[in-house]
Amino acid sequence: MQPHPAIDATLDQIGPRLRRVREKRNVSLTELSRRTGVSKSTLSRLETGHRRPSLELLLPIAAALAVPLDEIVAAPSIVDPRMPQKPRRAQGRVIVPLSRTQGEPKAYKLTIPARECEPFPRTHTGYEWLYVLSGRLRLVLGDYDVVLGPGEVAEFDTQHPHWFGSTGRGSVEVLSLFGKQGERAHIRTRQAPRH
Repeated sequence: MQPHPAIDATLDQIGPRLRRVREKRNVSLTELSRRTGVSKSTLSRLETGHRRPSLELLLPIAAALAVPLDEIVAAPSIVDPRMPQKPRRAQGRVIVPLSRTQGEPKAYKLTIPARECEPFPRTHTGYEWLYVLSGRLRLVLGDYDVVLGPGEVAEFDTQHPHWFGSTGRGSVEVLSLFGKQGERAHIRTRQAPRH
């Protein structure tokens, strides 16, 4: 059977949880050994993580301490890490949300088709960070009109007139991070001072 990190983490916590429960009940290892018939050395190794827990050991211990088993063994938290991808289309673009939460900032993967179109800069509250995955991205930002290639990044305050799209020579894929307070989520690099 393949090891699972969440299950392994849960098993690693059984010893410390058992010790806490036992000490909270003011029961010594010697007394717990007497109540369960499990040797003191086995109990000690179980608490220190040197003995793998099993139901044969844990059930009599839980009964002797008069606690439900889930006080000693927490259910593993196994969450499917895959993001649900529900793409939507807007103005020919395919937009895939990458954020689970309802708050900000929001992350998206955008696929912009290969068609030349006239830029229509707009403004709104917020801050945006763009990372080009593939293709060539044309970004119009105020007086700037630049083309970014794969691996290049742009960040800007969306209160400046801006527009981005394909250069017309192929589709472009972009990761976008956007939020009204998105600036806080960006790692900024200071430029070296000029000499």
